[in-house]
Amino acid sequence: MIISLVLLLIVLTILGLPVFISILAAAMLGLYSSGVSFAAIPIEIFRLANAPVLLAIPLFTFAGYLMSEGGTSARLVRFSKSLFGWLPGGLGVVALVSCAFFTAITGATGITIIALGGLLLPALISEGYEENFSLGLVTTSGSLGLHFPPSLPIILYGFVSGASIENLFLAGLLPGILMVGVPCLFSIFMGKRWKLAKPSFSGQEFLFAIKDAAWELPIPLLIIAGIYSGFCTATEAAALTVAYVLFVKVVVFHELSLARDLPGIMTDSIKMVGGIMIILGAALGFTNYLVDAFIPMKILSLMEGMVETRIGLLLVLNVFLIVVGCMMDIFSAILIVVPLIVPLADKFGIDPIHLGVIFLANLGIGYNTPPVGLNLFISSSRFERPVVQLYKATLPFLFLLLFTLILITYWPSLSLFLPGLLKS
Repeated sequence: MIISLVLLLIVLTILGLPVFISILAAAMLGLYSSGVSFAAIPIEIFRLANAPVLLAIPLFTFAGYLMSEGGTSARLVRFSKSLFGWLPGGLGVVALVSCAFFTAITGATGITIIALGGLLLPALISEGYEENFSLGLVTTSGSLGLHFPPSLPIILYGFVSGASIENLFLAGLLPGILMVGVPCLFSIFMGKRWKLAKPSFSGQEFLFAIKDAAWELPIPLLIIAGIYSGFCTATEAAALTVAYVLFVKVVVFHELSLARDLPGIMTDSIKMVGGIMIILGAALGFTNYLVDAFIPMKILSLMEGMVETRIGLLLVLNVFLIVVGCMMDIFSAILIVVPLIVPLADKFGIDPIHLGVIFLANLGIGYNTPPVGLNLFISSSRFERPVVQLYKATLPFLFLLLFTLILITYWPSLSLFLPGLLKS
């Protein structure tokens, strides 16, 4: 009977059953088969609701929604263009840097593609970039920035794994720069190859662009400074970020009205956070079953027989996590997969901070991996292009990101250098 129900659940999930219902049903089936009370699920949801660090998620999400309104995206693109537009292929660099910054602030790749894609894709094509190159660049740039503060996935990974969120923020900086920098170099190479026109650098325009974006550019730096100076915790930094963004949007730029616009933005933000929290609650219930059934230990025993070296485990993890990134949203993946792989990593001496950076890199790449990467379908819908065209368009960038993944995975110092400096 249990097997039949599991098969039915798999079929319903493929047919479009909501993710949180699938996870919750799987948790209930597992607990029932193990003879454990269903009370474990509401207990885990209560624990989730009482976790202070998770207050940062709705606050940073709200700040991201506030920034997606008005002219923030245009100001960021203008600044990036004034700084990098003079390079061959400079507009591609502008798109990559702007999208990475926007994803770091909003915490969601889909919002980046929707908010900036309509601005960047026509600009790239009008400047002489090939359509497939432009589509691939904008689509893959939507998953860049997950390693930069105030990344919501980093906060959640720290909550689940027990790793220091402050150290995770530091550890993600150099790998994040690498994941943005390599595609930027590719854009410069293609710009030279296509002999694209490039405007000369204008100091006056650069100063105007800095002045235009001066209120929003420092936000990640202010968050880092607040946390590492001991002035505030990650949750307090999130609250201060909301207050700061509201001040900028309402008082400085007059782009939002507290009475007219704020209720709608709050509603959209609450819907987003509510969806995340429902998935997290269901995933925690499923995780409870996995722990009660000793699934992590069983996987550890199996892997010990199959993989004998640290490098072998990292290779298996890379393949597995990219597949997970294709099939699941990043929040569900963190709640379900992290408790399974942390014991494995610990057994083979992989630092949990390094593991977190690897985890996010893999899942970000999974978003762009055919046939079911989430960003591919978001771009297909946003730009009204066949998803098969997106498969072809993203392949060059996918190979580049896989190259960066190899460096991040097998060069631990890239992730651990800055946290090591903090300790010393």
